[in-house]
Amino acid sequence: MDRIGGMELFVRVVEAKGFSAAAGLLGLTPSAVSKQITRLEDQLGARLLHRTTRRLGLTEVGEIYYGHCARILEDIREAEQAVSETLATPRGLLRISVPISFGEARLAPLLPGFLAQYPDIRVSVVANDRYADTVEEGFDVAILVIRPRDSTSIAKRLTANRRVVCASPAYFQKHGMPITPEDLTGHNCLLNMGYSPQRAWYFRTDERQYTVPVRGNLEFNQPQALREAALGGLGVVLLPAYLMREDLQQGLLREALTGYISEDPDVHVLYPQTRHLSPKVRVFVDYLAEAFKGEE
Repeated sequence: MDRIGGMELFVRVVEAKGFSAAAGLLGLTPSAVSKQITRLEDQLGARLLHRTTRRLGLTEVGEIYYGHCARILEDIREAEQAVSETLATPRGLLRISVPISFGEARLAPLLPGFLAQYPDIRVSVVANDRYADTVEEGFDVAILVIRPRDSTSIAKRLTANRRVVCASPAYFQKHGMPITPEDLTGHNCLLNMGYSPQRAWYFRTDERQYTVPVRGNLEFNQPQALREAALGGLGVVLLPAYLMREDLQQGLLREALTGYISEDPDVHVLYPQTRHLSPKVRVFVDYLAEAFKGEE
C-alpha cells in the first residue's frame, strides 16, 4: 500500500467512525479495510486505533497521525484543484523570444488583441537576432526566421519569409528601376551584413538561380536602419516583405524584380514537445496561427 493511499484509508475510517462504514464508502469488505489498517500500523510501528466490539477510537499516536494526514490530504486536494484551474484557464507569465525586426513589425501589433482576449496572461518578450534555445533559456515559445534545428521541440509554420527589392520612388526616378537581378550591379545597394556578409544577393526563378554581387555606400546589421535609409532615397534594399509591407502599400517605397524570388526559410513558432501543453502556450500558438492564416 502506498503512503498516500494508506493515509486516505486511515482518514476515511476515522471520519466514518468504523471499518464497516468506511468499507461501504470505498467499495471494500470490512475485513479488507481492517487488514490494510493493520498493515499501516505495522509500517509505522505504532497502534493507531483502539478496537472494541462496540466502538472504534483513536490512540494518542493515532490522534497526532490523523491531524497530519488530514492536513496533507487537504493540501494535495488544493494542489490538484490549482492545477485543474490553471489548465482550464490560460494564465501566468508567457516568455517569448523573437527576432528584432519581426517582433517590431509583426508580433508587437498582435499583442494588444491577444492580451485583451486572455487577461490572466502576462507576456515577456525578448527580441534578439540569434537562435534561442527554448528549454535552456526558459522561453515558452520562440519565433524563428531561420530553419528550426531543435528536434526536441515542435515547429509550427506561420508564414513565408519572402524578401523584396525596393527603393523610394525618387531613387528609381533618378537611377532607373532594375529589370533583371544583374541590373543591381549598377545601383547603390544598401547591405544588411547580418543577411549578406558575402555582399551578394540571391534570387531564383523556375528556370535558374542568380547570385548577384552587390555594393553600396551603407552597410548595417539592423534591417530597420536600412529601411529608413531606403525611405530617405539613399539606395536599394533587399529586406523581408513583412518589414516593408506598409511602406509599399502607402507608396513610400516601390518594389522591383517582382518576377524573381528571394526568400529565407519560412517563419515558425517553436514550443516544447510535451504531452500536456500549457494552456497559455496553446492559446498563443493558436492565436498566431489564426493571425497569419491565409498568408503564403
